[in-house]
Amino acid sequence: MPGRLFVLAGPTAVGKGTVAAGIREQHPEVYLSVSATTRPPRPGEVDGVHYHFVSVEEFDRLVEQGQMLEWAVVHGVHRYGTPRGPVQQAVDDDRPALLEIDLQGARQVRETMPEAVFVFLKPPSWEELVRRLVGRGTETEEERERRLDTARRELAAESEFDVTIVNREVPQAVAELVALMVGPPDGEASPHDFDPTNSEA
Repeated sequence: MPGRLFVLAGPTAVGKGTVAAGIREQHPEVYLSVSATTRPPRPGEVDGVHYHFVSVEEFDRLVEQGQMLEWAVVHGVHRYGTPRGPVQQAVDDDRPALLEIDLQGARQVRETMPEAVFVFLKPPSWEELVRRLVGRGTETEEERERRLDTARRELAAESEFDVTIVNREVPQAVAELVALMVGPPDGEASPHDFDPTNSEA
């Protein structure tokens, strides 16, 4: 499906960023959206690669002109969002475009680009998600419970999406997502997961 936007979302700690990074490394034909932010760059971050670093005034202008597919204020301080222009340009150039985003952002994109394909990445089990969430052991009990409560609500949103991919192993999840975006390798059948009428992977 060249020339189409794919939106990847799922619960916290499911591995969305890792899957997107795998696609960036292995499949340069896929355009990965770069978010804009009003926060300053961190050491090693490159403008236009990791983020588009913009002023508050520039961000406000983009929002007012309808040039943001989605945006949000994070932690009550800095704004993050997805510029519409580069995504639309990739689609116009007949390239598959991928936006890796949270649930709130995915819902905003559905309002502005409902023709996109919305892909839900979910863990193989609730127990595995809990292990990933609490495995670091750095959060307090209250913080863990808050993250787990968020994950429960995010998992409940699966039915809002067109396709589900289960992230059992990152290479497998990357392969399934790439097959959805650019087609399976020559001679291979497309996985049944990619039937839009089938919400379960």
